[in-house]
Amino acid sequence: MQCFKLAQPDAMLRYHDIPGHGAPLIMLHGLGCASSFDYPRLLAEPALAGRRALLVDLPGFGFSDKPADFSYDTHTQAQALCEWITRLGLAGFDLFGHSMGGSVAIELATLLPERVRRLVVAEPNLDSGGGSFSRALAAWDERDYVELGHADIIAACRGDNPAWAGSMAVASPLAAHRAATELVKGRPVSWRHQLLALPMPRCAIFGERSLPDPDTEWLPQRGITVRVVADAGHSMAWDNPAGLAAAIAVALD
Repeated sequence: MQCFKLAQPDAMLRYHDIPGHGAPLIMLHGLGCASSFDYPRLLAEPALAGRRALLVDLPGFGFSDKPADFSYDTHTQAQALCEWITRLGLAGFDLFGHSMGGSVAIELATLLPERVRRLVVAEPNLDSGGGSFSRALAAWDERDYVELGHADIIAACRGDNPAWAGSMAVASPLAAHRAATELVKGRPVSWRHQLLALPMPRCAIFGERSLPDPDTEWLPQRGITVRVVADAGHSMAWDNPAGLAAAIAVALD
């Protein structure tokens, strides 16, 4: 695992740099998850095997540092990634983000539109309101969530979603709550409007079990390709890694 010292926040960003061919593929995880945990399996699939990929854990999650003086909103996460990308000297890269990571990816592509070759988002947060998990976290007071709620949420989902429970167990409670609160509140300029304004080819991926979703019709009408992963819900990297890898590969190639 590689390490990068961020200036803002004052923290260490950690990531896997998987060697391979072509433009680097930066992969961003969802709320309470970690790219280092979610995506190595995807890169073993034939559809993505041999492609260079950067699997980065956002500040507050996975193996990256978890500073207490950071807002953990999607825009400041994207700004931290900009610093990392600039220092790595990545002139052009493809970008994938799932759920909250899709929203961060949209913010990052808005900050670096000339560097992002293709943008692929899997069931991103496009509007305020959040999803069921982010609403459950944001319903707590921040202090109460840090002291009690994080452990309660993990215990409640161990049976139904053990993978998410495991990655949540190593996430910062403060980061998880602040990130969830922003997903529910939304941004001054919505992620939907930012996505529509971007110039690069864009693709949105949905799990079959998440349908129906009006965005599967709304987005293509506005020039954004949509693909569906069979036999998968929102957690498609765990439900059907081969199907998600194939959908990403088609979107990139």
